[in-house]
Amino acid sequence: MENLVREKRMALGMTQDELSAKLDVSRQTISSLEKGRYNPSITLAFKLSKLFQCTIEEIFIYEEE
Repeated sequence: MENLVREKRMALGMTQDELSAKLDVSRQTISSLEKGRYNPSITLAFKLSKLFQCTIEEIFIYEEE
């Protein structure tokens, strides 16, 4: 699933380490998420939307297969 995690993180001036600490996940999780190799749990998606102050749909681009 494509996403805008990297763009939103950078807009806030955060590093992957800083974002991972705020979300209580590993930096590797953030890296994999940004590269589209990992789809987050619904809990992590909600945490991201709250942190970025936007909807989940504004972060994750769902494309039907």
